[in-house]
Amino acid sequence: MKIAILSSVAWRTPPRHYGPWEQIASNIAEGLVEQGMEATLFATKDSETKGRLEGVVPTGYEEDTDIDPKVAECMHISNLMEKASRFDLIHNHFDFLPLTYSRLIKTPMVTTIHGFSSAKIIPVYKKYNDSNYYVSISNSDRSPELTYVSTVYNGIDENLFTLNEKPEDYLLFFGRIHHDKGTWEAIKVAKKAKKKLIISGIIQDQAYFKEKVEPYINDEDIVYVGSSGPDKRNTLLGNAYALIHPINFEEPFGLSVAESMFCGTPVIAFEKGAMQELILHDRTGFLVQDIDEAAERLSDISGIRRSFCREWAESRFSKKKMIADYINVYRKILAL
Repeated sequence: MKIAILSSVAWRTPPRHYGPWEQIASNIAEGLVEQGMEATLFATKDSETKGRLEGVVPTGYEEDTDIDPKVAECMHISNLMEKASRFDLIHNHFDFLPLTYSRLIKTPMVTTIHGFSSAKIIPVYKKYNDSNYYVSISNSDRSPELTYVSTVYNGIDENLFTLNEKPEDYLLFFGRIHHDKGTWEAIKVAKKAKKKLIISGIIQDQAYFKEKVEPYINDEDIVYVGSSGPDKRNTLLGNAYALIHPINFEEPFGLSVAESMFCGTPVIAFEKGAMQELILHDRTGFLVQDIDEAAERLSDISGIRRSFCREWAESRFSKKKMIADYINVYRKILAL
């Protein structure tokens, strides 16, 4: 099979720091190559892959503000579509825009839906429902208005994360600084439990950061360390007593939750979105309803076996499992 992987061009693939869509596109491309398959990654020109790289956008538009996002997206998507006949199948990780080309090409396209930014985009998916193949990244993120070929959980390269059974005593918030991700709630949990909190992530909402987060940062019990790349991420996650994930939206997956468990670090998360599918309650962390319950549950973290957190993550969220699941999806589509 000749597979074209269409990544986003907001960030490099794989991302230097933040970029969940780009990270999964990279994991799939590299995993396919490791399986001896022919994979071509369509991404920014500075991206890295063991397969073939195709790019027309020099670098991610979030990394170079001189690049116009819409122009970059149009150039990038059209570059693949004009070469579509070279491939047996296109695997789209670029949301709904590529769907608008799908009836103009003969190559089948499977789209991994990395969540819905708004209900307003669903009509595009509905329009192409009968001529495309959709994959959800969790069962909780499925729209009843769409037809899906499969659910495939995001897979993580386990070699990038180290099991640490002797953590330090701090809590960790790892993700975008935004109301949706619950940075302020994580601070409140730490304050209530009288624990140190380290915050790592890009500031996606500057006003939210200024009003709800920055006033608490004192480099003592509330510490902000900025965005963290792969090496720093492994250290931060592995040394944490627990990851605090108090989300305020129906999160479709949550890479940091799976990554934390790969390090053996339990997760305390608000019970929303895909958290029931990621966290095995009482075994790899706790699903809670509010700040008070999250703080209370911290006393139970010592009873969780960190090696089991790693085992659970390997069994459900490994790159190897994801690749096997996607190859099954490809075969199913090509056999139709």
